[in-house]
Amino acid sequence: MIAFVRGNFVDKTPARVIVEVNGVGYDLQISLNTYSAIANKDNGLLYTYLHLFENGQTMYGFIDHAEKEMFLQLISVSGVGAATARMMLSGMKPEEIQRAIIQGNTKILESIKGIGKKSAERLIVELKDKFGKQALENPLGSAPIQSVDNDAITALVALGVGRAMAENSIRKVIETNPNIALEELIKQALKSL
Repeated sequence: MIAFVRGNFVDKTPARVIVEVNGVGYDLQISLNTYSAIANKDNGLLYTYLHLFENGQTMYGFIDHAEKEMFLQLISVSGVGAATARMMLSGMKPEEIQRAIIQGNTKILESIKGIGKKSAERLIVELKDKFGKQALENPLGSAPIQSVDNDAITALVALGVGRAMAENSIRKVIETNPNIALEELIKQALKSL
């Protein structure tokens, strides 16, 4: 599985980008959210998801972990395909989708093209509990976790630390030293457990 691509943005449109990596061009389908973030950039890193289906394959690109994770949660819901999930992420930011689902707000979800009343209700039924638990661990009012933070959390979880405990430990270290390097962040977070 290709986790991410880093390279030059050779061709960009609001729906796709071609990323040249060492002479190979990766054609990635993207959301408007991602396009807005890379519109003025010539190169960068995009997280990826390779969607395999009966007649082919499509690779999707995401500006950050939050967008990719939301995409994966959305496509896990019966009846929500990759194209619909990308459309949802083009219409709303991941945290807005999460908030709408937690609050059970079908009207906001229905405002997205391709999402009808039944789909909105299914999204709420299938994801509300998952997102509710995440919201308890990381309340909407707390600072969003950035990419370096996610890498540190992933490292701590791989070392056997619980996700909620890892997030709290990382957040405490970053509050005292916001520009800390990844390796030092992991070391200090381990010490604070």
